[in-house]
Parts: sequence; C-alpha cells; structure tokens
Amino acid sequence: MADETMALVVMGPSGVGKTTTAEGLAAHLGWPFAEADQFHPPANIEKMTSGTPLNDEDRAPWLAAIRDWITCEAESGRSTVLTCSALKRRYRDVLREAHARVRFVSLVADPELVAGRLAHRKGHFMPASLLKSQFADFEPLQPDEDGVNVTVSMPPEEVVATVLKDLGID
Repeated sequence: MADETMALVVMGPSGVGKTTTAEGLAAHLGWPFAEADQFHPPANIEKMTSGTPLNDEDRAPWLAAIRDWITCEAESGRSTVLTCSALKRRYRDVLREAHARVRFVSLVADPELVAGRLAHRKGHFMPASLLKSQFADFEPLQPDEDGVNVTVSMPPEEVVATVLKDLGID
C-alpha cells in the first residue's frame, strides 16, 4: 500500500509559486493537498513574522511533522501533493524518510521576479525581507534526487503540465 503511494513536494524559496503549482497538481491528480506552512509550530511563525530567518533547529520539528503527515496519508493508501521550501538537501532527506515515494518539484525563478511577487502578496507571515536568506540557503536538486526542475516563467497551467510530463505522471 505505502509502496504504491507518492508524495509530490513542490519546493523552492518563498514566492516562486509553490502553492499555485501544488494546488494545480492536486486538482489534476485528485490527490490531497497540504501547505507546509500549516505544520510550523507557533514559535516558527512568530520568528518569521518578526523577520528572523529560521535555523536548522527551528526547522527540525516542522520537517518531521511534514514527513509524518506524508507517511500517515501513504499508509491510508493516499498519494499527496504538498508545498515545502525544502531548501537544503538534508531537509529533503528528512522528507524522504516518509513511507511513500517522495518526489520533488523544484520551481526555478529569477530572484527579482520573486521579490516583485512578494512585494504584492498579502496575508502571509513570510516577509519579503527574508527572501535573500532563502535564496542563499537554497541547494538545487542533485542528480541522484528523485525530482525535476521546472521554470516558472510560463503561466501556472503550463507549469503544472510540464511537471506532470517531466515526472511521467500524466
């Protein structure tokens, strides 16, 4: 059961279009969707809201909660789509511990494009001031990681179609 399930983790720095892409994938595939931000403990949200970047210690329980959610869904026979910045390989390694095939969709965007998006985004606790730290921390997918890199320089529906094609899912 869990061996047949898959988790698509749409990853990248804040503002690259993770939620839009993940929601499109989930709708197309009919899989449950989760936003990684919902797994942050209140202390993390408070820290980010104040403009302080999270450190690895802050991220550990958050990543474990996401991993455990993937496992729970997989053990119930459900493949999933979720967002998670997954900026560093060691973070992705934690997610890969889930009892499902975890595949990554790394969204690639120009930092200036992303900064413009964040400047106009409302109702999110991640301030644009932390964008530089996210791009600095970002470690691209390595050839041995199960996933694809997709540019977001096209309309969202084309991004979703490209992801599905590149992963061989559609």
